Amino acid sequence: MPTNSGHVPTIPPERSRPAEHRLHQDREAAQSFGTDAERYDRARPRYPDALVDRIVAGRPGPDVLDVGCGTGIATRQFQAAGCSVLGVEPDARMAGLARQFGGEVDVATFEDWEPDGRQFDAVVAGQAWHWIDPVAGAAKAAQVLRPGGLLAPFWNAFGFPPGLAQAVADVCRRALPDAPFDFQAIMKETLSGYQVLFAKAADGIREAGGYGEPEQWRFDWERSYTRNAWLEQMPTQATFSRLPPAKLEEVLQGVGAAIDAVGGSFTMRYTTVAVTAVRTGAT
Repeated sequence: MPTNSGHVPTIPPERSRPAEHRLHQDREAAQSFGTDAERYDRARPRYPDALVDRIVAGRPGPDVLDVGCGTGIATRQFQAAGCSVLGVEPDARMAGLARQFGGEVDVATFEDWEPDGRQFDAVVAGQAWHWIDPVAGAAKAAQVLRPGGLLAPFWNAFGFPPGLAQAVADVCRRALPDAPFDFQAIMKETLSGYQVLFAKAADGIREAGGYGEPEQWRFDWERSYTRNAWLEQMPTQATFSRLPPAKLEEVLQGVGAAIDAVGGSFTMRYTTVAVTAVRTGAT
């Protein structure tokens, strides 16, 4: 079960180096997930109920904007918590599936989306804010948030059990020797890598203005996976979503063998982190 591990009161400024890859400019990667929207919705993990409850408790009203809503995974969780949710999603394939599940979705990038005077009590983004310009996104959110409203992008970071992490990293390195990733670090514990995203989000909020000081909320939880369940999820991750079919199959076969070697199932450690800020004065 997810547990709330508290929050870091503030996030210190940590300006990114100019040479760092800017994910929000990689539109091809950002729009690769819709190639199999049904698999994405089936396989991707949900978010801790404790996170949803905390966001709901901190907003002044029921209206939520879900930025980069994808197939509506977070949208449905906030709807179940009693919220009225509008999604914004640039991929029409993902948006179409979200609508099939009962979501209301505008198809647009958040930076170009037209709010048409609509106002919200919370702006959330599940596993999506890194695809958005952090300053432009925070400024756009400030335009549509009511006073006291909450901006809350959040991410799921995962870490394999140590022995399996090494085996999966070895498979990925052999199959993708030229990939610009440290697979061992990714598979063992991604939270440290995500700290760069958290810092960029917080810096964007500060630069946009109109918010109180950003906070970081953390929730630790676990999920058990069978071999087949994890292999279903892997192709939905940006690292693998654009691989040629033969190369993806090589990765999946190797990872499947590694999971078989530890008994055919494992428990994944997840940490969900939200970077939050309250809307205050004018931008």
